[in-house]
Amino acid sequence: MTHNGSSKPLLFLLTGFPGLEHVHPWIAVPIGLMYFIAICGNATILAIIRAESSLHKPMYLFLAMLAVTDLCLVATMLPTMLRLFWFNARAVSFGVCATQMFFTHSLSCVESGILLAMAFDRFVAISNPLRYSLVLTGSTIAKTGLLMLLRGVLFVLPAPLLLRRLRYCRTNTLSHSFCVHQDMMKLACSDRRVNVIYGLFAVLSTFGIDSLLVLLSYLVIVKTVLSIASGLERLRALDTCVSHLCAVLLFYIPLIGLTIVHRFGERASPLVHILMGFTYVLIPPMLNPIVYSIKVTQIRQRILRRLQSRP
Repeated sequence: MTHNGSSKPLLFLLTGFPGLEHVHPWIAVPIGLMYFIAICGNATILAIIRAESSLHKPMYLFLAMLAVTDLCLVATMLPTMLRLFWFNARAVSFGVCATQMFFTHSLSCVESGILLAMAFDRFVAISNPLRYSLVLTGSTIAKTGLLMLLRGVLFVLPAPLLLRRLRYCRTNTLSHSFCVHQDMMKLACSDRRVNVIYGLFAVLSTFGIDSLLVLLSYLVIVKTVLSIASGLERLRALDTCVSHLCAVLLFYIPLIGLTIVHRFGERASPLVHILMGFTYVLIPPMLNPIVYSIKVTQIRQRILRRLQSRP
């Protein structure tokens, strides 16, 4: 669907669960609940870190950045998804779709960078604990957060501009209930090689490098831990990494799954695309605060203390 011969479509149509449109309002209930848990969980993490001066340390400051990023991702996704499931409002303009796509990808890039910074935090804490406070100063942490934000914006900014130059003349129905670059790009009938090449370059330059550096950090961490004589000390050192490892897996497994589905899942059931999309946008923001609340003793104790102090 085009408008006055323009190369950009007037509207994109989001996809819920095909054939189940009559129960979409009921499907919106668990989706809304998952988003509610994500908002409450990340807001609680932020409130506790802000209120407790003893938590103003690198590990928790990076965790606060992760929580802010997840809250922004939720705010990016929630409006269009609830419109779709509550009111069957499938249509979104090209501008709205491109804007959501930009924020989704840039915030995902920021989250990947924060997870890398958290891996470096664990690497320094275990491999060189005496220099920990000298290496990870408040200034360094703030600059790292700003650098990851700028990286996310700069790497993703060309994507909506490249989408605008494409000519759309096929079906305007997307595979998900939200907008992503791969999905929008596939609807174009003009040459999209530039988009494919740039998308691959951006993914490899951000998520690819980040994941390799996280893996390298943990290889060094494991080597350092194995050199510790005491078995109890080895377990304590590894235990400080468990919550971060869970966050890494919660982020990268859905991301890799969604990428594989878009690259090689042309013949896959639409349900596979839809479920992978939901996993990608819902699971990390919802489960990250739960993982850290369970595994990080200081946060768990403060949550329990606040609950016990209520009348």
